Amino acid sequence: MSTLIMIAQLILGLSLLVFIHELGHYLAARAFKIRVEKFYLFFDAWNVKLFKFKKGDTEYGIGWLPLGGYVKIAGMIDESMDKEQLKQPPQPWEFRSKPAWQRLIVMLAGVIMNLIMGMIIFTGVILHYEKEYLPTNQLTSGIYAYPAGREIGFQTGDKILNVNGEGVERFKDVTSANVMMGSTIAVERNGKIVQIPVPDTLYRIYNKKLRDYFIDAHNFSFKIDSCHPGSNAEKAKLQANDKILKLDTFHIHSFGNYREASWIMKGKTVPMQVLRGKDTISLSVNIDTTGTIGIAIPKIPYQLKEYTITSGVKYGISDAMNNLWANIRGLGKIFSGKENASESIQGPIGIATIYGGIWDWRRFWIITGLISVVLAFMNILPIPALDGGHVIFTTWELITRRRLSQKFLERAQVVGMVLLIALMVFAVFNDVWKHFIR
Repeated sequence: MSTLIMIAQLILGLSLLVFIHELGHYLAARAFKIRVEKFYLFFDAWNVKLFKFKKGDTEYGIGWLPLGGYVKIAGMIDESMDKEQLKQPPQPWEFRSKPAWQRLIVMLAGVIMNLIMGMIIFTGVILHYEKEYLPTNQLTSGIYAYPAGREIGFQTGDKILNVNGEGVERFKDVTSANVMMGSTIAVERNGKIVQIPVPDTLYRIYNKKLRDYFIDAHNFSFKIDSCHPGSNAEKAKLQANDKILKLDTFHIHSFGNYREASWIMKGKTVPMQVLRGKDTISLSVNIDTTGTIGIAIPKIPYQLKEYTITSGVKYGISDAMNNLWANIRGLGKIFSGKENASESIQGPIGIATIYGGIWDWRRFWIITGLISVVLAFMNILPIPALDGGHVIFTTWELITRRRLSQKFLERAQVVGMVLLIALMVFAVFNDVWKHFIR
């Protein structure tokens, strides 16, 4: 069932984003009175269609191959490679008959729609699911530094002052690798200001250390609020209001201490000490393989701030752009050799596993929003057969006032398609290697 859920989320997410992308091209083309012959979700390879209907000059439908979608714009050299049409004299309603600036807008429209969609999704997640955020200035006891944070130079108790000289309102932004990579964070430590440079290889440190913990707002003492029924905590006879003092050899001073120790001791049965009233009680508890024992703690002792419509839109746009820039930097690291392509590139299997086997709408929308900005970035790359390739050729025409020959554009399209197929094959093989062979 979990596999079916992963596949369903993948298809739903990509279908939505492909539809939005192609809708951008479609609307821009129609705005300039360019005929759109086909609008398809998924590819109708070998002319096999699951559904179709025609309205006006356009055939709308769903193909059988769920690897994307397309609009066939009359008089344009695209993946259909319809050379017969291009042999005919240009018609006023064809793409090739329009001014270069109009053709440029048509090619950019899909990318712009994906970028806007990402901003809308992130804004929706903030306003519908998150609703409030933790202001950085609420952490009067400072942050808890997990192993990845300590490796960079943070210490538990550090108070965040600024990032690259600018104040940070949301603490969420301080814990985001997308924001932090390559930044310098100023903290107050024992009355002194300390500058901490964050390396641009932060993701590698994440992967090596304690799951994805970096720094967090976990430097507060806590008591057990309740034990989940049937949990290891209940079996160990833990009670509400117990204060955990020790877990195996780890002294517990804060929730961060507890979280880190329980992860390190996952899968083991360990001794623990708790303070119950005025008495110190010795118990034994089994920590499951996820690093939890099944306790609930009271709400974190910080005053959260509600998002307004204005701040929600502001931070939604910010989150989308931060993810966009993270992917641009990530591609740069692949080309510079700082990152491994096999670890960074995800195919359909990899994306499905990111969605996960449980249908969580909040997670679904976050991942779909991320993929939306990634698609915008990937499609604007200057590769023939992608929107970016057409943008480069059209921009060249605007600058030089000379149109590239039809033969050159056809050959460039073929080269681009070969490159994209090779990349797709690599991504799929890489997924199979990572998830089923290695």
